[in-house]
Amino acid sequence: MFVPGTRQRLTGWGRTAPSVATVVRPASRDEASAALDTIGARGVTARGLGRAYGDAAQNGGGTVLDCTALDAIGAVDAERGTVVAGGGASLDAIGRAIAAHGWVLPVVPGTRIVTVGGAIAADVHGKGHHRDGSFGAHVEAITLVLPDGETREVTRASDRALFDATTGGMGLTGVIAAATLRLERASGTVRVTTTRTRDLDATMLALVEADARHRYSVAWIDLVGGRGRGIVGAADRIDLDAPSARGEAGRRALRLAVPAVVPVNLVRHASVRAFNELWLRRPIRAEALQSFDAFNAPLDALGAWPRLYGPRGLLQYQCALPIGADAALRTIVEAIADGAPAVPAFAVLKRLGAAGDGPLSFPIEGWTLAVDFPAGAPVLGAFLDTLDERVAAAGGRVYLAKDARMRAEMVPLMYPRIDEWRETQARVDPRGVLTSDLDRRLGLTRGATRGPR
Repeated sequence: MFVPGTRQRLTGWGRTAPSVATVVRPASRDEASAALDTIGARGVTARGLGRAYGDAAQNGGGTVLDCTALDAIGAVDAERGTVVAGGGASLDAIGRAIAAHGWVLPVVPGTRIVTVGGAIAADVHGKGHHRDGSFGAHVEAITLVLPDGETREVTRASDRALFDATTGGMGLTGVIAAATLRLERASGTVRVTTTRTRDLDATMLALVEADARHRYSVAWIDLVGGRGRGIVGAADRIDLDAPSARGEAGRRALRLAVPAVVPVNLVRHASVRAFNELWLRRPIRAEALQSFDAFNAPLDALGAWPRLYGPRGLLQYQCALPIGADAALRTIVEAIADGAPAVPAFAVLKRLGAAGDGPLSFPIEGWTLAVDFPAGAPVLGAFLDTLDERVAAAGGRVYLAKDARMRAEMVPLMYPRIDEWRETQARVDPRGVLTSDLDRRLGLTRGATRGPR
Protein backbone atom coordinates (compact mmCIF):
# COMPACT_ATOMS: atom_id res chain seq x y z
CA MET A 1 0.00 0.00 0.00
CA PHE A 2 1.61 3.27 -1.16
CA VAL A 3 1.10 6.24 1.15
CA PRO A 4 1.99 9.50 -0.65
CA GLY A 5 3.68 12.38 1.15
CA THR A 6 4.46 16.05 0.66
CA ARG A 7 7.58 18.06 1.40
CA GLN A 8 7.02 20.43 4.32
CA ARG A 9 9.05 22.77 6.50
CA LEU A 10 8.52 21.87 10.15
CA THR A 11 9.44 23.41 13.48
CA GLY A 12 8.65 22.66 17.08
CA TRP A 13 6.35 24.74 19.26
CA GLY A 14 9.20 27.16 19.93
CA ARG A 15 9.58 27.75 16.16
CA THR A 16 13.36 27.36 16.15
CA ALA A 17 15.60 25.00 14.13
CA PRO A 18 13.28 24.36 11.14
CA SER A 19 13.91 21.42 8.82
CA VAL A 20 12.25 20.04 5.69
CA ALA A 21 10.89 16.50 5.52
CA THR A 22 8.46 14.38 3.53
CA VAL A 23 5.27 14.36 5.61
CA VAL A 24 2.99 11.34 5.31
CA ARG A 25 -0.43 11.31 7.00
CA PRO A 26 -1.52 7.70 7.55
CA ALA A 27 -5.24 7.22 8.11
CA SER A 28 -4.91 3.79 9.73
CA ARG A 29 -2.42 1.46 11.40
CA ASP A 30 -2.04 -0.40 8.12
CA GLU A 31 -1.10 2.81 6.33
CA ALA A 32 1.38 3.66 9.09
CA SER A 33 2.92 0.20 8.67
CA ALA A 34 3.05 0.65 4.89
CA ALA A 35 4.71 4.05 5.25
CA LEU A 36 7.50 2.49 7.30
CA ASP A 37 8.29 0.26 4.30
CA THR A 38 8.87 3.22 1.99
CA ILE A 39 11.24 5.41 4.00
CA GLY A 40 14.68 6.35 2.76
CA ALA A 41 18.13 6.57 4.28
CA ARG A 42 17.18 9.46 6.60
CA GLY A 43 14.62 7.35 8.45
CA VAL A 44 11.29 8.29 9.97
CA THR A 45 9.78 9.87 13.05
CA ALA A 46 6.20 10.30 14.25
CA ARG A 47 4.58 13.67 14.88
CA GLY A 48 1.37 14.71 16.60
CA LEU A 49 0.23 18.29 17.16
CA GLY A 50 3.74 19.72 17.14
CA ARG A 51 3.85 20.79 20.81
CA ALA A 52 7.36 19.52 21.52
CA TYR A 53 9.25 22.81 21.87
CA GLY A 54 12.37 21.72 20.03
CA ASP A 55 13.22 19.28 17.25
CA ALA A 56 11.87 16.00 18.65
CA ALA A 57 9.12 15.68 16.00
CA GLN A 58 11.23 16.73 13.02
CA ASN A 59 13.36 14.67 10.65
CA GLY A 60 15.21 16.84 8.17
CA GLY A 61 15.68 15.13 4.82
CA GLY A 62 13.68 12.10 5.93
CA THR A 63 10.07 11.13 6.58
CA VAL A 64 7.67 12.40 9.24
CA LEU A 65 4.46 10.52 9.97
CA ASP A 66 1.70 12.97 10.86
CA CYS A 67 -0.36 10.73 13.14
CA THR A 68 -3.23 13.12 13.85
CA ALA A 69 -5.67 11.08 11.73
CA LEU A 70 -5.24 8.14 14.15
CA ASP A 71 -7.63 9.92 16.49
CA ALA A 72 -10.44 7.46 17.28
CA ILE A 73 -11.75 7.55 20.85
CA GLY A 74 -13.58 4.49 22.11
CA ALA A 75 -16.37 4.27 24.65
CA VAL A 76 -15.42 4.40 28.32
CA ASP A 77 -15.23 0.98 29.94
CA ALA A 78 -16.97 2.00 33.16
CA GLU A 79 -16.24 -1.28 34.91
CA ARG A 80 -12.49 -1.04 34.36
CA GLY A 81 -12.33 2.75 34.29
CA THR A 82 -10.43 2.86 30.99
CA VAL A 83 -10.71 4.21 27.47
CA VAL A 84 -8.88 3.23 24.28
CA ALA A 85 -7.75 6.25 22.26
CA GLY A 86 -5.81 6.60 19.05
CA GLY A 87 -2.25 7.87 19.25
CA GLY A 88 -3.29 10.98 17.33
CA ALA A 89 -6.24 11.84 19.59
CA SER A 90 -5.67 15.00 21.60
CA LEU A 91 -6.02 15.07 25.37
CA ASP A 92 -8.46 17.93 24.82
CA ALA A 93 -10.74 15.77 22.66
CA ILE A 94 -10.52 12.87 25.09
CA GLY A 95 -11.28 15.14 28.02
CA ARG A 96 -14.40 16.47 26.33
CA ALA A 97 -15.55 12.99 25.35
CA ILE A 98 -15.28 11.55 28.87
CA ALA A 99 -16.30 14.60 30.93
CA ALA A 100 -19.98 14.18 30.17
CA HIS A 101 -19.87 10.78 31.87
CA GLY A 102 -18.04 12.03 34.95
CA TRP A 103 -14.53 10.87 34.05
CA VAL A 104 -11.22 12.73 33.78
CA LEU A 105 -7.66 11.91 32.82
CA PRO A 106 -5.59 11.59 36.01
CA VAL A 107 -2.58 13.39 34.49
CA VAL A 108 -2.72 16.31 32.07
CA PRO A 109 0.32 18.51 31.29
CA GLY A 110 0.25 22.29 31.06
CA THR A 111 -1.62 22.06 27.75
CA ARG A 112 -4.39 19.75 26.60
CA ILE A 113 -3.44 20.31 22.96
CA VAL A 114 -1.11 17.31 22.79
CA THR A 115 -1.76 13.85 21.40
CA VAL A 116 -1.82 10.58 23.29
CA GLY A 117 1.28 9.50 21.36
CA GLY A 118 3.11 12.68 22.28
CA ALA A 119 2.05 12.44 25.92
CA ILE A 120 3.46 8.91 26.16
CA ALA A 121 6.60 9.63 24.14
CA ALA A 122 7.46 12.57 26.43
CA ASP A 123 5.97 10.90 29.54
CA VAL A 124 4.38 14.24 30.34
CA HIS A 125 3.68 15.33 33.89
CA GLY A 126 1.18 17.70 35.43
CA LYS A 127 0.84 19.89 38.49
CA GLY A 128 -0.01 16.85 40.61
CA HIS A 129 3.11 14.79 39.91
CA HIS A 130 3.96 14.59 43.61
CA ARG A 131 0.79 12.48 44.04
CA ASP A 132 -0.17 11.14 40.61
CA GLY A 133 3.16 10.49 38.88
CA SER A 134 3.50 11.07 35.15
CA PHE A 135 1.27 10.14 32.22
CA GLY A 136 2.87 6.75 31.63
CA ALA A 137 1.89 5.57 35.11
CA HIS A 138 -1.75 5.63 33.97
CA VAL A 139 -1.27 3.81 30.65
CA GLU A 140 -2.28 0.14 30.64
CA ALA A 141 -1.34 -0.82 27.10
CA ILE A 142 0.34 0.73 24.07
CA THR A 143 -0.35 -0.32 20.47
CA LEU A 144 2.99 0.12 18.70
CA VAL A 145 3.70 -0.09 15.00
CA LEU A 146 7.28 -1.30 15.03
CA PRO A 147 9.88 -0.35 12.41
CA ASP A 148 9.49 -3.72 10.64
CA GLY A 149 5.76 -3.00 10.17
CA GLU A 150 4.55 -5.37 12.91
CA THR A 151 1.78 -4.04 15.13
CA ARG A 152 2.23 -5.12 18.73
CA GLU A 153 0.15 -4.59 21.88
CA VAL A 154 2.72 -3.78 24.56
CA THR A 155 1.95 -3.98 28.27
CA ARG A 156 4.08 -4.06 31.39
CA ALA A 157 3.38 -7.79 31.61
CA SER A 158 4.14 -8.62 27.97
CA ASP A 159 7.36 -6.59 27.52
CA ARG A 160 8.23 -4.40 30.47
CA ALA A 161 11.48 -3.17 28.96
CA LEU A 162 9.81 -1.97 25.75
CA PHE A 163 6.87 -0.44 27.63
CA ASP A 164 9.22 1.55 29.85
CA ALA A 165 11.47 2.52 26.93
CA THR A 166 8.42 3.88 25.10
CA THR A 167 7.22 6.06 28.00
CA GLY A 168 9.64 8.94 27.68
CA GLY A 169 11.37 7.43 24.64
CA MET A 170 10.66 10.43 22.39
CA GLY A 171 8.91 8.30 19.75
CA LEU A 172 12.03 6.27 18.94
CA THR A 173 10.68 2.81 19.81
CA GLY A 174 7.77 2.73 17.37
CA VAL A 175 4.72 4.62 16.14
CA ILE A 176 2.14 4.85 18.93
CA ALA A 177 -1.06 3.97 17.12
CA ALA A 178 -3.30 3.70 20.20
CA ALA A 179 -3.24 3.30 23.97
CA THR A 180 -5.48 2.10 26.78
CA LEU A 181 -5.68 4.83 29.40
CA ARG A 182 -6.85 4.59 32.99
CA LEU A 183 -9.40 7.20 33.99
CA GLU A 184 -10.65 8.71 37.23
CA ARG A 185 -14.13 9.57 38.42
CA ALA A 186 -13.93 13.28 39.24
CA SER A 187 -15.36 16.68 38.43
CA GLY A 188 -13.84 19.28 36.15
CA THR A 189 -13.87 21.90 38.90
CA VAL A 190 -11.13 22.63 41.43
CA ARG A 191 -10.97 24.67 44.59
CA VAL A 192 -7.92 26.91 44.24
CA THR A 193 -5.92 28.49 47.05
CA THR A 194 -3.64 31.35 45.99
CA THR A 195 -0.82 33.05 47.93
CA ARG A 196 1.84 35.63 47.13
CA THR A 197 5.47 35.04 48.04
CA ARG A 198 8.22 37.60 48.59
CA ASP A 199 11.27 35.63 47.39
CA LEU A 200 12.45 32.23 46.19
CA ASP A 201 12.80 30.74 49.67
CA ALA A 202 9.24 31.73 50.50
CA THR A 203 8.04 30.30 47.18
CA MET A 204 9.79 26.99 47.79
CA LEU A 205 8.40 26.76 51.32
CA ALA A 206 4.88 27.53 50.08
CA LEU A 207 5.14 24.76 47.47
CA VAL A 208 6.34 22.24 50.06
CA GLU A 209 3.42 23.14 52.32
CA ALA A 210 0.96 23.08 49.41
CA ASP A 211 2.06 19.61 48.34
CA ALA A 212 1.44 18.28 51.83
CA ARG A 213 -2.19 19.41 51.72
CA HIS A 214 -3.23 19.62 48.09
CA ARG A 215 -3.26 17.47 44.96
CA TYR A 216 -2.07 20.15 42.54
CA SER A 217 0.43 22.96 43.00
CA VAL A 218 2.42 25.38 40.85
CA ALA A 219 4.29 28.65 41.27
CA TRP A 220 4.69 31.44 38.76
CA ILE A 221 7.88 33.29 39.64
CA ASP A 222 9.32 36.65 38.65
CA LEU A 223 12.89 36.50 37.33
CA VAL A 224 12.94 40.03 35.89
CA GLY A 225 11.98 42.25 38.85
CA GLY A 226 12.95 39.73 41.50
CA ARG A 227 14.73 36.50 42.28
CA GLY A 228 11.81 34.14 42.60
CA ARG A 229 9.02 36.10 44.23
CA GLY A 230 5.75 34.93 42.83
CA ILE A 231 2.29 33.50 43.17
CA VAL A 232 1.65 29.96 44.32
CA GLY A 233 -1.56 28.21 43.34
CA ALA A 234 -2.74 24.98 44.99
CA ALA A 235 -5.88 23.09 44.05
CA ASP A 236 -8.06 20.06 44.69
CA ARG A 237 -10.93 18.66 42.67
CA ILE A 238 -14.30 19.14 44.33
CA ASP A 239 -16.87 16.39 44.71
CA LEU A 240 -18.34 15.18 41.44
CA ASP A 241 -21.90 15.59 42.70
CA ALA A 242 -21.48 19.07 44.15
CA PRO A 243 -23.78 21.70 42.54
CA SER A 244 -20.75 23.84 41.66
CA ALA A 245 -19.18 20.89 39.84
CA ARG A 246 -22.27 20.45 37.73
CA GLY A 247 -22.30 24.17 37.01
CA GLU A 248 -18.74 24.07 35.70
CA ALA A 249 -19.24 20.95 33.59
CA GLY A 250 -18.54 21.61 29.94
CA ARG A 251 -17.60 25.25 30.53
CA ARG A 252 -14.82 26.33 28.18
CA ALA A 253 -12.26 29.01 28.91
CA LEU A 254 -12.31 32.20 26.83
CA ARG A 255 -9.91 31.80 23.92
CA LEU A 256 -7.97 34.69 22.43
CA ALA A 257 -6.30 34.68 19.04
CA VAL A 258 -2.67 35.70 18.55
CA PRO A 259 -2.15 37.16 15.04
CA ALA A 260 -0.79 34.74 12.46
CA VAL A 261 2.21 37.00 11.86
CA VAL A 262 3.98 38.98 14.59
CA PRO A 263 6.88 40.70 12.79
CA VAL A 264 8.90 41.58 15.90
CA ASN A 265 9.54 40.10 19.32
CA LEU A 266 7.01 41.64 21.72
CA VAL A 267 8.58 39.95 24.73
CA ARG A 268 11.12 42.48 26.00
CA HIS A 269 12.47 43.44 29.42
CA ALA A 270 10.23 46.50 29.76
CA SER A 271 7.03 44.71 28.77
CA VAL A 272 7.79 41.65 30.89
CA ARG A 273 8.71 43.77 33.92
CA ALA A 274 5.46 45.75 33.59
CA PHE A 275 3.39 42.59 33.17
CA ASN A 276 5.03 40.93 36.17
CA GLU A 277 4.36 43.94 38.41
CA LEU A 278 0.71 44.04 37.35
CA TRP A 279 0.35 40.27 37.80
CA LEU A 280 1.90 40.33 41.26
CA ARG A 281 -0.19 43.28 42.43
CA ARG A 282 -3.50 42.18 41.00
CA PRO A 283 -6.29 41.43 43.48
CA ILE A 284 -6.40 37.72 44.29
CA ARG A 285 -8.91 35.67 46.21
CA ALA A 286 -7.40 33.40 48.82
CA GLU A 287 -9.80 30.63 47.76
CA ALA A 288 -12.01 30.26 44.70
CA LEU A 289 -13.65 27.69 42.45
CA GLN A 290 -12.22 27.40 38.95
CA SER A 291 -12.39 25.00 36.04
CA PHE A 292 -9.48 22.58 36.06
CA ASP A 293 -8.58 23.58 32.50
CA ALA A 294 -8.25 27.26 33.44
CA PHE A 295 -6.08 26.42 36.45
CA ASN A 296 -3.96 23.80 34.71
CA ALA A 297 -3.49 25.22 31.21
CA PRO A 298 -4.01 29.01 31.22
CA LEU A 299 -1.91 29.58 28.10
CA ASP A 300 -4.24 27.38 26.03
CA ALA A 301 -6.59 30.38 26.02
CA LEU A 302 -4.00 32.31 23.98
CA GLY A 303 -3.80 29.81 21.14
CA ALA A 304 -0.49 30.10 19.25
CA TRP A 305 1.15 32.26 21.92
CA PRO A 306 4.77 31.56 20.80
CA ARG A 307 4.11 33.98 17.93
CA LEU A 308 4.45 36.79 20.49
CA TYR A 309 8.17 36.06 20.49
CA GLY A 310 8.46 37.13 16.86
CA PRO A 311 9.95 35.27 13.89
CA ARG A 312 12.94 33.87 15.82
CA GLY A 313 10.68 32.07 18.29
CA LEU A 314 11.50 31.01 21.84
CA LEU A 315 13.61 28.56 23.79
CA GLN A 316 12.10 26.97 26.86
CA TYR A 317 14.65 25.74 29.36
CA GLN A 318 13.20 23.12 31.70
CA CYS A 319 15.33 21.27 34.18
CA ALA A 320 14.71 18.93 37.10
CA LEU A 321 16.82 18.94 40.25
CA PRO A 322 16.72 16.20 42.87
CA ILE A 323 15.84 16.48 46.54
CA GLY A 324 18.75 18.03 48.38
CA ALA A 325 19.73 20.27 45.46
CA ASP A 326 18.02 23.39 46.83
CA ALA A 327 21.29 25.31 46.74
CA ALA A 328 21.75 24.46 43.06
CA LEU A 329 18.22 25.66 42.32
CA ARG A 330 18.94 28.98 44.06
CA THR A 331 22.18 29.38 42.11
CA ILE A 332 20.42 28.73 38.79
CA VAL A 333 17.59 31.14 39.60
CA GLU A 334 20.09 33.83 40.60
CA ALA A 335 22.13 33.26 37.43
CA ILE A 336 19.02 33.69 35.27
CA ALA A 337 17.70 36.72 37.17
CA ASP A 338 21.06 38.50 37.28
CA GLY A 339 22.82 37.52 34.09
CA ALA A 340 20.64 35.89 31.42
CA PRO A 341 21.43 37.38 28.00
CA ALA A 342 17.74 37.20 27.05
CA VAL A 343 14.71 38.19 29.09
CA PRO A 344 13.36 35.31 31.22
CA ALA A 345 9.84 35.98 30.08
CA PHE A 346 7.81 33.31 31.83
CA ALA A 347 9.02 31.11 34.66
CA VAL A 348 7.27 28.28 36.49
CA LEU A 349 8.47 26.26 39.48
CA LYS A 350 6.91 22.97 40.60
CA ARG A 351 7.75 19.97 42.73
CA LEU A 352 8.02 16.47 41.34
CA GLY A 353 7.34 13.14 43.02
CA ALA A 354 9.04 9.80 42.55
CA ALA A 355 10.82 9.11 39.25
CA GLY A 356 8.98 7.13 36.60
CA ASP A 357 10.03 3.75 35.24
CA GLY A 358 11.12 4.94 31.81
CA PRO A 359 14.91 5.18 31.38
CA LEU A 360 14.45 8.49 29.52
CA SER A 361 11.48 9.73 31.54
CA PHE A 362 12.18 13.28 32.72
CA PRO A 363 10.70 13.58 36.25
CA ILE A 364 12.86 12.87 39.28
CA GLU A 365 11.82 13.55 42.86
CA GLY A 366 12.62 17.17 43.60
CA TRP A 367 12.09 20.45 41.74
CA THR A 368 11.42 21.42 38.15
CA LEU A 369 12.00 24.91 36.78
CA ALA A 370 10.80 26.00 33.33
CA VAL A 371 11.79 29.36 31.83
CA ASP A 372 10.94 30.84 28.43
CA PHE A 373 13.53 32.98 26.63
CA PRO A 374 13.20 34.77 23.28
CA ALA A 375 15.48 32.96 20.85
CA GLY A 376 18.17 34.76 18.91
CA ALA A 377 20.41 36.33 21.57
CA PRO A 378 23.99 35.59 20.36
CA VAL A 379 25.25 34.12 23.65
CA LEU A 380 22.03 32.56 24.95
CA GLY A 381 23.16 29.07 23.93
CA ALA A 382 26.46 29.42 25.78
CA PHE A 383 24.64 30.71 28.86
CA LEU A 384 22.25 27.75 28.84
CA ASP A 385 25.22 25.42 28.42
CA THR A 386 26.53 26.67 31.77
CA LEU A 387 23.13 25.95 33.33
CA ASP A 388 23.27 22.42 31.87
CA GLU A 389 26.58 21.85 33.60
CA ARG A 390 25.20 23.03 36.95
CA VAL A 391 22.11 20.87 36.55
CA ALA A 392 24.16 17.78 35.68
CA ALA A 393 26.59 18.39 38.56
CA ALA A 394 23.63 18.47 40.94
CA GLY A 395 22.26 15.16 39.63
CA GLY A 396 19.53 16.77 37.54
CA ARG A 397 18.46 16.72 33.92
CA VAL A 398 16.99 18.78 31.08
CA TYR A 399 13.61 17.83 29.60
CA LEU A 400 14.14 16.34 26.14
CA ALA A 401 10.62 17.31 25.01
CA LYS A 402 11.46 20.98 25.61
CA ASP A 403 15.09 20.95 24.49
CA ALA A 404 16.31 22.53 21.25
CA ARG A 405 20.04 23.09 21.87
CA MET A 406 21.63 20.82 24.49
CA ARG A 407 25.01 19.22 23.73
CA ALA A 408 25.16 15.45 23.17
CA GLU A 409 27.79 14.86 25.85
CA MET A 410 25.33 15.96 28.53
CA VAL A 411 22.89 13.10 27.84
CA PRO A 412 24.68 10.28 29.71
CA LEU A 413 25.35 12.63 32.63
CA MET A 414 21.69 13.55 32.93
CA TYR A 415 20.16 10.23 31.89
CA PRO A 416 22.39 7.51 33.41
CA ARG A 417 20.08 4.73 32.12
CA ILE A 418 20.64 5.73 28.47
CA ASP A 419 22.53 2.50 27.65
CA GLU A 420 19.67 0.41 29.03
CA TRP A 421 17.27 2.37 26.82
CA ARG A 422 19.55 2.01 23.77
CA GLU A 423 19.66 -1.74 24.20
CA THR A 424 15.86 -2.00 24.10
CA GLN A 425 15.56 0.50 21.25
CA ALA A 426 18.10 -1.42 19.15
CA ARG A 427 16.22 -4.68 19.81
CA VAL A 428 13.05 -3.38 18.15
CA ASP A 429 14.83 -1.21 15.56
CA PRO A 430 18.00 -3.04 14.50
CA ARG A 431 18.05 -1.28 11.10
CA GLY A 432 17.94 2.22 12.61
CA VAL A 433 14.68 3.16 10.89
CA LEU A 434 13.46 5.46 13.67
CA THR A 435 15.28 8.75 14.09
CA SER A 436 14.68 12.48 14.40
CA ASP A 437 16.52 15.78 14.44
CA LEU A 438 16.66 15.48 18.22
CA ASP A 439 18.09 11.97 17.96
CA ARG A 440 20.82 13.02 15.54
CA ARG A 441 21.71 16.12 17.57
CA LEU A 442 21.98 14.25 20.87
CA GLY A 443 23.00 10.80 19.58
CA LEU A 444 20.22 9.07 21.52
CA THR A 445 20.01 5.88 19.45
CA ARG A 446 23.02 3.76 18.60
CA GLY A 447 22.37 4.25 14.91
CA ALA A 448 22.01 8.04 15.07
CA THR A 449 24.26 9.81 12.59
CA ARG A 450 25.25 13.43 12.83
CA GLY A 451 25.01 15.75 9.91
CA PRO A 452 22.96 18.55 8.37
CA ARG A 453 19.20 18.48 8.66
